[in-house]
Amino acid sequence: MDSGRVKFTGKIELAGRELNFTGRTLVMGILNVTPDSFSDGGKFFSKDDAIARGITLADDGADIIDIGGESTRPGSAAVGADEQIGRVVPVIEELAKRVDVPISIDTRLADVARAGLDAGASIINDISALRSDEKLVELASERGVPVILMHMQGTPETMQKDPYYEDVIAEVKEFLRERIEFSTDAGIERGKIIIDVGIGFGKRLADNYALIDRIEEFYELGCPVLVGHSRKSFIGKTLGLDVSERDDVTLAISGLLAYKGVHILRVHDVRSTRRACEMIYRLTGGVL
Repeated sequence: MDSGRVKFTGKIELAGRELNFTGRTLVMGILNVTPDSFSDGGKFFSKDDAIARGITLADDGADIIDIGGESTRPGSAAVGADEQIGRVVPVIEELAKRVDVPISIDTRLADVARAGLDAGASIINDISALRSDEKLVELASERGVPVILMHMQGTPETMQKDPYYEDVIAEVKEFLRERIEFSTDAGIERGKIIIDVGIGFGKRLADNYALIDRIEEFYELGCPVLVGHSRKSFIGKTLGLDVSERDDVTLAISGLLAYKGVHILRVHDVRSTRRACEMIYRLTGGVL
């Protein structure tokens, strides 16, 4: 099976590090520094717990640690910049000293991203694809850091209120193509753009299925592709599983996506995912 990985097999340079897409699928570990995350219910909201979790993610083999101070689950309310900064900056500062893993700051706000970068993050992960804060694109261009652009229909508050597509693949692809062009026109290097199809963000059950099944079609956009499917509600709706019971199914989907050549998987269970990605890479002809 041709995974389509040949569409992008380069590297993204970071400050003293790199994201290398010439081998196995990379694993991004999720660290929610929030009291109301859908997946962990604020388990890592305290600074000490969040730092300990970040160290565990690094020890488990994370290639990136994604740190966010705002829950973006369906129906969630926005969190102000000062509150986000107070949550994430102390964690980023400490982890940047203690782990040799790139850190991404998960935010829609330029002030939060700036504080996160100053604290030691080296990637911006914006679920709004640089639409929420016009200053964020300026910051990304100025700092020369990689940016993750995600598709979302609506906002976290509204996205699951009757989302609709005539053709979800074509519409998500066109959105991402436009955001890539917007970003490059604003001075962001094309070689530092990562795209995310936004599983669960303004999507119906069938839309999530289609995006996973046809993920290879997004490789033609010429950027690394990230998928964040971990523990999401489409799994629960399909199999009747509580969020605490979804890790094994998440891992099965991760294996499928790795086989299809996805560049980055954003997950909670880093250790199992890393092992699966390494095994799939070897089984499909890679050399570890």
